[in-house]
Amino acid sequence: MFWRSVVGKLAITILLLVSFVLFILTILLLEFFENFHIQEAEEDMLQTATKVSVMVENHEDKSLVHETTERVKDPASKVVILFPDDTLWFSSSNETIFKSLNENWLREEGYLQQVVTNKQDIRELIDVPKSEQGAIVVGTPIETLNAAVFVYQSLEVVDQTKAETTKIIFLAAGIAIVLTTIFAFFLSTRITSPLIKMREAALDLTRGEFNTKVPILTYDEIGELAMSFNRMGRQLKFHINALRQEKEQLSSIVSSMADGVVTLSRSGEMLVINPPAERFLEDWYFEKNVPNGKDRMLPSELNNILQEVIQGEREVLEEISLQGRSYVMIMTPLYDQSYVRGAVAVIRDMTEERRLDKLRKDFIANVSHELRTPISMLQGYSEAIVDDIAESKEEKNELAQIIYEESLRLSRLVNELLDLARMEAGHIQLNKTTIEVEPYVNRIIRKFKGVAEENKVQLVLHQSILHHTLSCDPDRVEQVFTNLIDNAIRHTEESGYVKVTVENTKEEFSVSVEDSGSGIPEEDLPFVFERFYKADKSRTRNKKQKGTGLGLAIAKNIIDAHRGSIIVNSKLGVGTTFLFRLPNNDESFQ
Repeated sequence: MFWRSVVGKLAITILLLVSFVLFILTILLLEFFENFHIQEAEEDMLQTATKVSVMVENHEDKSLVHETTERVKDPASKVVILFPDDTLWFSSSNETIFKSLNENWLREEGYLQQVVTNKQDIRELIDVPKSEQGAIVVGTPIETLNAAVFVYQSLEVVDQTKAETTKIIFLAAGIAIVLTTIFAFFLSTRITSPLIKMREAALDLTRGEFNTKVPILTYDEIGELAMSFNRMGRQLKFHINALRQEKEQLSSIVSSMADGVVTLSRSGEMLVINPPAERFLEDWYFEKNVPNGKDRMLPSELNNILQEVIQGEREVLEEISLQGRSYVMIMTPLYDQSYVRGAVAVIRDMTEERRLDKLRKDFIANVSHELRTPISMLQGYSEAIVDDIAESKEEKNELAQIIYEESLRLSRLVNELLDLARMEAGHIQLNKTTIEVEPYVNRIIRKFKGVAEENKVQLVLHQSILHHTLSCDPDRVEQVFTNLIDNAIRHTEESGYVKVTVENTKEEFSVSVEDSGSGIPEEDLPFVFERFYKADKSRTRNKKQKGTGLGLAIAKNIIDAHRGSIIVNSKLGVGTTFLFRLPNNDESFQ
């Protein structure tokens, strides 16, 4: 509203101040001019009375005095002469109020004798009989004679003069108020215009528009305020940009962290949270059956730790298991000088570390188990030879043959461990070459024909060769073939079959090894490509041909090195199918 604005307040203040001053001044002027007009009228009347008294004193001819008095006086006034013989003479007058003025009324007033006796001038306001208007009477004594001259004048003349004066005063006051109003609005607008621009600029600052500048129109205090405001805007822009950059940098660092980060206030309000911490909370809400919503509570684990951190003012470490995963939470107090204003919690997912630690322990246990068997057999059979338990040459040769086979098994296990370690470390070397697919596959199948016949298993080959060449490392790919076909034959019962399907196109080389064996349990399928995975003994037909459990892990690393893929499908009691694919183009190996 206008009345609440600075312009309105300043203009109204000036108008009220000027109006008050003009009001006081008008009253004083009216009072002054009223007294002034009365005094002027009395002075004029006194001069007339003085002139008439001189004529009365110097001329004895009354008719001359009467005639001269009529000429000297104001037509609106009335002159009364008290002669020495105590007679009264009344002059003529244009005023009707003086018609009732008679000798009896004058003598009753008493100021006729007062002037003659006291020899003093009088100036009085009197009420004229039979009239509502007043009059002014001025009397002067004739000191040499026992006489006096009185002049009467109606107040209507003074009132008319006073009315004219009042009009002039009120007109001047009205003009002054109009000019003051114009000046007040002009002055207030000129003073407040920079203030209004600064208000608009301040509103722009609140909206983030820091480039707004206030024009400097003057070089007084308001101009200095405008310069200070512009300087403040520049400083705000600089500091807010610095804060924004720091905030964005901090947000980027927190968001890119693999660990979850949550900043908490004393009341448990989550102030800052990054995506890993959000995933942790989502898992917690899901496990605790907390519905999704904005007003979800802080997890009890975090709340308990928060209270412990705030009360103890120390760092707290806690382990939490959630949805099958292991988390380690470190919560540290945040200080505002010496006051703990909250805490920051770092939540680290230790599931992979726990898994790797378990794999390391399992690996050591498996290696120890796999090495212990051949070493025990080597030690036992060598002691039998040393102690001459085997008496005949044939028995010694049989023991030596067993020792030789176990040493080969031990050597194969060590070599496979070394190969697998090199592959997982990324040190695998592929000797790429272009081969003919059909003779290459036929040679591998012929190698397993004898093993299949020995185990009474039917080995079948289906080929769909649309493209005759393949770019790969033939030795490594043959190692994959050998592992998959050997496993299929060993885990297939008599009269079963192993079907190898080979397809080769210009884009892809695909091999499927399907057997009719006992299959793999569904819960074991995700782990078949891990190190030392072995089928259950009930699924092992030929117990003399035990594997090391590293073949499938090595096969997967070889396929990955070729940028291919390998999958397994199996049903318990039905059979198992391994399928691997290799890209058939030179660019995959560059």
